[in-house]
Order: sequence, then structure tokens, then C-alpha cells
Amino acid sequence: MTSHTSLSGPRRACAAALVSISLMSVTACSGGGTPPPESPQSASQSPSEAPTPSATPTPTASYKPADATGKAQNVPVPELPEAAKAETKEGLEAFARYWFILLSYGYETGDTSRLDAITSSDCRACEKAKAVISGWHEGGRWIAGGKVQTPSVSTTFKVAPDCNYQVAIQASQAALSYYNADGTLEQAAAKPEDTGNLMLAVFKDGSWYVNNIQPIVG
Repeated sequence: MTSHTSLSGPRRACAAALVSISLMSVTACSGGGTPPPESPQSASQSPSEAPTPSATPTPTASYKPADATGKAQNVPVPELPEAAKAETKEGLEAFARYWFILLSYGYETGDTSRLDAITSSDCRACEKAKAVISGWHEGGRWIAGGKVQTPSVSTTFKVAPDCNYQVAIQASQAALSYYNADGTLEQAAAKPEDTGNLMLAVFKDGSWYVNNIQPIVG
């Protein structure tokens, strides 16, 4: 994470649940009988089908990132990748990337509800980051920049003694600018140094959940 706070959270009991989804395809069949020939009179009385009107495409509002002129607009909501729904090595790595995409979305919009749903409140670094995000999106204020990327994500996919899977993540965040409601620049923060983070996660109730994220020291 972008925070440099050293953390530790309470241990949670192991829990894992697998969800299997079966899909059933349905094929329509027609009878094998041969229909009687249609009389000329009934054929002539059959109404012609009206042409189906074509749908008019709905215009999509264009995305505008936050800058000195105002808040971000029409920010695309991150969607959980299909790969991140599986209890596999690839699924955990995809989930870790998704978590940091949600963090980036929070910096841009002030909305951390999706992070709340998949993150323990015992994660002190997570709570600290969310407090900064929420505080700077209140009263008409906003943040520009701060996009978070994850150049490196890896896991051994082995359950640790505390029942968590561990994921090593390199996080890189762009420079941030903090704006007051009247449009004045409160602070322009330089690009933070890239950080190494250790995510502790479990797979429960059919999805991944973050118990803690802490800096990798040394």
C-alpha cells in the first residue's frame, strides 16, 4: 500500500468454501410431422410482418479525470475479473490486483464502499488510507492524480500457519494534488516511492477477503 505504517491484525480462523456453478443449455425441438399444405386463400390473408425498428444506441458519458478544474467525472467502476473468483494461485493474484484497482478508484472518486466489502476493519493501513480518501472528498474537496498500479504481484499459494494466503505486491502510486472546495490547491505531493506490501487473504463464502496488508521491510 502507499501507507508506510507497520501493522498487525488479529488472526482469524481458517475458512474456505468452494462454489460450483452448473450451466444448463436448452435446445428447442420441432415436431417431426409434415404440416398440411396451406390453401391459396389462407396464404393471401396472412398479414405481412411489420419491420422491427432498430434500437437507438444510448450515448455514453465520457470519462474525465480529476484535475485543477474539478472532480473526476464518469469514472468507470472496476469489475471483479472472472479469474479473481477462483481459489487458485492465478485467482488470488488477480484478486490482489483488483484490490489495488479499487484503492485507486477510491482516491479518484472518494468511494471506498467496494473496499469495505472485501477488507477487514482490522487492517490498520487500509483504514488509514480510506480515512485520507474520505476526508479529502468531503465538503466539495477532491484529489487529483494518485493512480495506483501493481507492477509485480506473486504468491506461493500456500496457507500460512495463521490460515492466511500471502501475496507479495509491489505498489506504485502517481503524484497527488489536494484541492479545496473553492478550487485552490492545498498541497501538491510528489510521487511516493514504490512500496512492497504483503497481503494476507482468505477464501471464504466463495470469494477472497483481505485480513491485512502490511509493508515488507528489509
